[in-house]
Amino acid sequence: MRILVVGDIIGKPGRLALKKYMEKHEEEYDFVIVNGENSAGGFGITKKITDELYDMGVDLITGGNHTWDKKEIYPVLDKEIRIIRPLNYGIDNVPGRGYIILNTKNGKKIGVINLQGRVFMPELDSPFKIVEQVIEEVMSKSDVVVVDFHAEATSEKMALGWFLDGRASLVFGTHTHVMTADNRILHKGTGYISDIGMTGGFDGVIGSKKEKIIGKFMNYLPTRFEVCNDNIRFNGIDVTFNSKTGKCLSIDRIDIGLEEI
Repeated sequence: MRILVVGDIIGKPGRLALKKYMEKHEEEYDFVIVNGENSAGGFGITKKITDELYDMGVDLITGGNHTWDKKEIYPVLDKEIRIIRPLNYGIDNVPGRGYIILNTKNGKKIGVINLQGRVFMPELDSPFKIVEQVIEEVMSKSDVVVVDFHAEATSEKMALGWFLDGRASLVFGTHTHVMTADNRILHKGTGYISDIGMTGGFDGVIGSKKEKIIGKFMNYLPTRFEVCNDNIRFNGIDVTFNSKTGKCLSIDRIDIGLEEI
C-alpha cells in the first residue's frame, strides 16, 4: 500500500499546489490524506473547501487546533466521514470524530487517528491516554493504522511515536509548518517524522505574510494575518506499507516548488 500525506494546506496558494500535484500524481497512491485546518484563508476550513479537496482526489482531511475557526464546519464534521478532528477534544458536545476506518483504492482498510498535543498548546485530554483507549480497536479493523499528531513540541511527537511503535503503521507530525529531516522507521516497524511541513507560500512566516508577523513581534498590537502568496511549495510524505503486516517499508519526504510539480 502506498499513501500520500500532505502537510498543512495554507489558504488558496496551498490548494493551488495540491491541485497541481494531484493532477499529475493521484493515480500513484492508494490513499491521500491532507491536513486541512488552515485551508480557508490560513485559518479553519469550510464546506466549500472540503468539497474542493475531495474533487482533487483527497480521501481524508485531518485537523488540529484551527479546525474550529469556521463554525460552519461544525455540522460537516458530524455528517461527513472523510474529515476528522483531534480525538482528545472529547466526545461530549464536540462535533465530529477523532478517528475513522476507510477503504483504500487497493481494497484494504486504513485506520486514521487524529490527536493534538498539549505542550505549548491548549490543555486537552492526554493524547497518550486517549489513543491507548482506541488503538487496539482500530488495529483489529484495519490493515494499516496512521496517526496525525498535531503538536508543537518535537519531544512530545517523538514520545508518541515510540509509544505507538509496532502498533501504528505511521505517526506523522503536523502544526509547526516546518518540515523536519528525521523521517525514519522505528524498531518495531512504525514510520515516523516529527513534522511534514506545509503546502503554501514559503517567503513568509509559516504561511503568512512576513510583514504582518514581524510587526506583531515588534509591537504586539492586534494584527490581521494574511496568507503569503510568494514562493509556493508543496510539502508531504510518500509512504509505503506491507498491508499484510501493517509495517512501514519506506517514508520519503516531498519538498518541491510549484514550478517543479
